[in-house]
Amino acid sequence: MSVWLPGAPCTPRACVERTGAATAVPRAVLRLAAVTALVLAGAVLSPFGGKIPAGPVRRWFRWIVRAAGVQVRITGAAASAGGLLLVANHISWLDIPLLAAVRPARMLAKAEIRRWPVAGPVAARGGVLFIERDRLRALPGTVALIADALRSGRAVAVFPEGSTWCGRAQGHFRRAVFQAALDTGVPVQPVRIRYRLAGGAASTAPAFVGEDSLLASVWRVVSARGLVAEVEVRKVIAPGDHPDRRALARAAQLEALPEPDPVHTVLVS
Repeated sequence: MSVWLPGAPCTPRACVERTGAATAVPRAVLRLAAVTALVLAGAVLSPFGGKIPAGPVRRWFRWIVRAAGVQVRITGAAASAGGLLLVANHISWLDIPLLAAVRPARMLAKAEIRRWPVAGPVAARGGVLFIERDRLRALPGTVALIADALRSGRAVAVFPEGSTWCGRAQGHFRRAVFQAALDTGVPVQPVRIRYRLAGGAASTAPAFVGEDSLLASVWRVVSARGLVAEVEVRKVIAPGDHPDRRALARAAQLEALPEPDPVHTVLVS
């Protein structure tokens, strides 16, 4: 088992509901085209990313989610300046632009993302910190890499569960990345992400889990109706509030992981 990639039991067949119908295909194609256009625009502008104010960058990431047909509801606000470790639960590829809509940050991502079409080059130019999650020896170097970014006053965004979950099931926060916050004396800000239907029911349609392909997951999102992304920015955990990474990870997990729905339903297609 990978040190970075624990085995989540969630799979598309067992956990993810179907979306869309033949009549929804034209709408889905338009949404997919809009998302692609925004990502390509980001690729063109990425060399100038450091010169673009944070406000327009946040709006651009929010537009990507909206272009996919997903309403965005963000409550709370991230610390606006200085080094910050943003940590969130992980369900979907949508989590990445949603976190960036909270505060532009250097993302920690698996090395395979570098090879994704279009999004991979954009991520590389945008300062993503790529890691080899299946190499235990790389762990100290990864922590040092995160610490260097935090010392420079940047925000770093991490999904400490180490894998995506369907949203009805969830994992546990792994401790290693929190050492970087302790080493640099920066605050940790948990973020809680949920996906629902317009009526309020939890939805697993945005989940990107198991053997799911990126294209299949994107198509499922753009062909869905009434998806809502709820992003709740939780209170900052100040430096020194917790003595070690185990306690810090536990405190962040309690803030970031959503409470399970009263009825846990596993859908089988």
